[in-house]
Amino acid sequence: MKKNNYVKFGLDLAMSITFVLLFNKRVFGGMTFHEVAGTVIGVAFLTHMALNWRWIKNVSLKLFDKKLPGKTRFSYGLNLVLLVCMTTIMVSGIFVSRVLFPNTNIGNEGWFKMLHISLSFLTLIIVGIHVGMHWKWVINIWNRIFSIKEPKQWMGWTANGAMAVVLLFGVFQIFETGFISRSVSVFGIFSSGGQPAMAEGGKGAFGQRPDMDGDGGGQEFGGPRPGEQASGTSDGGQSGRPAPGSFSKGERPSGFDGDDDMGGGREREDFGGREHGFGGDVSALSVIATYTGVMAVFAVLAYYGGKFLGRRKKRLS
Repeated sequence: MKKNNYVKFGLDLAMSITFVLLFNKRVFGGMTFHEVAGTVIGVAFLTHMALNWRWIKNVSLKLFDKKLPGKTRFSYGLNLVLLVCMTTIMVSGIFVSRVLFPNTNIGNEGWFKMLHISLSFLTLIIVGIHVGMHWKWVINIWNRIFSIKEPKQWMGWTANGAMAVVLLFGVFQIFETGFISRSVSVFGIFSSGGQPAMAEGGKGAFGQRPDMDGDGGGQEFGGPRPGEQASGTSDGGQSGRPAPGSFSKGERPSGFDGDDDMGGGREREDFGGREHGFGGDVSALSVIATYTGVMAVFAVLAYYGGKFLGRRKKRLS
């Protein structure tokens, strides 16, 4: 087996673990890790594309060939969507950056923030499907690494049992985090007229209150930073707050991300909206377990869905 495959496997594994860590901005201290790791993932993703460039080129040339297998065509389309999503996440991340690119602001930061978050949830689903479609390749690499030539029967039973546990855990975490609603919220962002989308009961697109800083103060989504003068009003000048979704250049939407303007560890919610205690770091292992479990659900569905369609195709042919 080519050494290139081991490099791909290691790179993909590192990207997956780092990506799920980004779903909580308090991991390893806060926004510095979040932005640096996000930038590293961007570079790693481009490297991943470069390592698979021969496959991309060959499929691109044969994309409209009727002899091209449907699975290959679907995989190509999935990778294309993944490329668009990852690029959008990286660009929107730059627009709302507070550490690496703090002076990059093109206005309406709340909209870009919501796009950045909701698209990340959707991308995790796509990554899960991608892993499921290439699971046989993953197993082959794994067997090569550990010199497993003929897997024992007990290994198969153990693997199936572990998969069942992971699947149940992942389904539980999907409901616990409200993962599906946060994933599909990206489609509502584009119909919100440039303003942060609001769901039923005054909640945001992620099932959160407009006062997302968690201090219970009811600060409106898109309001000025604490101690800052509002540059405009939406109620005839009485509220002293700008209209949701409208920010003057250089302003940050306070109460949205709860990082450096929250007074040192006041943030209560992770990327998915679940509450944690004040201060301190969040366990990286718990974040990895939660969102890897979620990703595994879609990987399992993609893997067995592919097997089902393959068997059906054989019966029909």
